[in-house]
Amino acid sequence: MVREFGGTGEKVNLSYGAYLHLDELLSAQHPVSRPVHHDELLFIVQHQTSELWLKLVLHELRAVRDRLRADELRPALKGLARVKHIQRQLTEQWDVLATLTPSEYAEFRRFLGTSSGFQSYQYRAVEFVLGNKNPAMIKLFEHDRSARELLESLLGEPTVYDEFLHHLHRHGHDIPEQLLHRDVTQPYAFTPELVPVFRRIYEHSREFWEAYEACEELVDLEENFQLWRFRHLKTVERTIGTVRGTGGSSGVAFLRAALELTFFPELFAVRTEIQA
Repeated sequence: MVREFGGTGEKVNLSYGAYLHLDELLSAQHPVSRPVHHDELLFIVQHQTSELWLKLVLHELRAVRDRLRADELRPALKGLARVKHIQRQLTEQWDVLATLTPSEYAEFRRFLGTSSGFQSYQYRAVEFVLGNKNPAMIKLFEHDRSARELLESLLGEPTVYDEFLHHLHRHGHDIPEQLLHRDVTQPYAFTPELVPVFRRIYEHSREFWEAYEACEELVDLEENFQLWRFRHLKTVERTIGTVRGTGGSSGVAFLRAALELTFFPELFAVRTEIQA
């Protein structure tokens, strides 16, 4: 590979491995089972890969939020489209982990100690930027300064949905006043007064096409998130049944409860209103 610096036109040789830091990346898998169990590498790579994708999802969602704040709706929609493709990758990854049978996982599960995907700060960060904020979750990362600071920062910032509603307000839609001045450190709560706003957008889609398209992109985003959660649930269920998670969560019960969470409740409620 050749890399070009600045406007000087200077070029230097840069290998593929050096650019991607492959020495570091490929040496970051450290099985803890003794003797090392063959299938632990699959478990590690699955979760490391998920974290890389989550890093990109968070990067894109924060950019989407910034685009909405600047009323740059088309670039924001492009970002949401990219996130949807990443979500598909994350969901399909569960098929690989599902090849790990209960007896194979049991061979090394006891070596994992209290580590758990429940402790993924990037997953929490994605949920925060989408609106499912829970200050109590930050306590899980008191030992990790960078994780704690990221979550504390996102806790005090508007979500993607907040910025979308502000965008709609600036474009003449009658967004309820309490949503324009809500405490963004709190989880988003369903607001019935917002449903008629979305009904108007849906029933006059030709007039409000860009807003209509953005609504559907957000619905796609949430649906993909729920599909990912469901595949996570079913993979865990087929691998460990209903025992508690290694990190202290209730395992399958916790994941099943998460399926009830929603980021954009009015965008789903409006469907009932339209059909009524």
